[in-house]
Amino acid sequence: MKKLLASLALGLSLLVGGAAWAQTPTTPAPVAAAATAPAAAEAPADAPVAAAAPAPRIDSGDTAWMLTSTLLVILMTIPGLALFYGGLGRAKNTLSVLVQVFVVFALVSLLWALYGYSLAFSGDGRFVGDLSKAFLQGVNLQSFGALTTIPEYVFFAFQGTFAAITVALTVGSFAERTKFAAVLVFAVLWFTFSYVPMAHIVWGGGLLGADGALDFAGGTVVHINAGVAGLVGAYMVGKRIGFGREAFTPHSLTLTMVGASLLWVGWFGFNAGSAGAANAVAGLAFVNTVLATAAATLSWSAGEALHKGKASMLGAASGAVAGLVAVTPAAGYVGPMGAIVIGLMAGLVCLWGVGGLKRMLGVDDAFDVFGVHGVGGMVGAILTGVFAAQSLGGTGGATPETFHMGAQVWIQVKSVLFTIVWSAVVSFIAYKTADLLVGLRVDEESERQGLDISSHGESAYAR
Repeated sequence: MKKLLASLALGLSLLVGGAAWAQTPTTPAPVAAAATAPAAAEAPADAPVAAAAPAPRIDSGDTAWMLTSTLLVILMTIPGLALFYGGLGRAKNTLSVLVQVFVVFALVSLLWALYGYSLAFSGDGRFVGDLSKAFLQGVNLQSFGALTTIPEYVFFAFQGTFAAITVALTVGSFAERTKFAAVLVFAVLWFTFSYVPMAHIVWGGGLLGADGALDFAGGTVVHINAGVAGLVGAYMVGKRIGFGREAFTPHSLTLTMVGASLLWVGWFGFNAGSAGAANAVAGLAFVNTVLATAAATLSWSAGEALHKGKASMLGAASGAVAGLVAVTPAAGYVGPMGAIVIGLMAGLVCLWGVGGLKRMLGVDDAFDVFGVHGVGGMVGAILTGVFAAQSLGGTGGATPETFHMGAQVWIQVKSVLFTIVWSAVVSFIAYKTADLLVGLRVDEESERQGLDISSHGESAYAR
């Protein structure tokens, strides 16, 4: 597996290195990108001595906001994502989805402390960091991470919630037919070899961050990464019994609406928290999160009404999530009007993603993880390169003349392609390994009975 990943890394590094001519815009440094800033060029001997960088010092306002943001991201995972997925499934599988999200969150939180944080945010490798902070060595009350105004414990906790929700997102693709043990085996492998390297590559000083890729809060690292993993999983686990012949309608759109609402609320921690401080960039990300989500909700609903004659609650909730996903990489880089355009486009493109594209792919992506998170992440990542331009209200470049839209869009496209290939290869290996160790799929009788009873011995609802 190490040889295969090394070969993959070499090939992808050549792809990313192919546009070294591209000029990277100067932008506010969010928490995710704080560790990727290149060192300043060496000054001439006769140049005046630059002022020394201020010593790290805890800012209580920044710390309070980052602790709040961390809590909000936990809220969007448990219970937000769990309820959103739980309502989308059939009643006999509701509890299994809740358990999978809940336990995956717990599992990844521990793995993040043991080695994930260190590999993502320590060292200077192009694809992965080192183990100098494994088991949280050197992380204490006096230490600082990539940010110098909050304790390292807070930075560690905030980034850990990103890791946990990313792995949990994949559950929605292969829901209602996968063994619980297989979910956990896959979670360990995919977290280790896909999420952690991608976090380092984009945010921890790795290849894509050095190339100038803009990803404010996780368009590539979180959404495209998880969406592609979900798509591969849906293919490898196979279609649910009766898929295409039976109507697999959500059993509780009430739960789904509650879950979507919690996702929207929690996403303010996800996006505005990625500013890394209680500052103007956090305010911009907050506003953009509201506007893009609202725009996507309306565009999805309008598209659904034109296509089907009615606008549904499921469509409104799905549109909201599509907008949240698409604005994630752009939140601190684009202006409010750019965020609205991104949301409008994401709503319509993701509506196609869960309909026309899904039929073209012939896949049983149970809760449309790829159609919303994968497709929405791609839309947002690429459009970030457009709307980051100052001439369009964004924050890219020291002046409008220093931002080169074509070059930045190409960098964004490369980061999307890199993420797709990396996640697809690692996901295939992780699913195949889980299949060899414990088997991916429950037997037909267990699937017909429902995973609540067959896998967990209890039911979400009294019978």
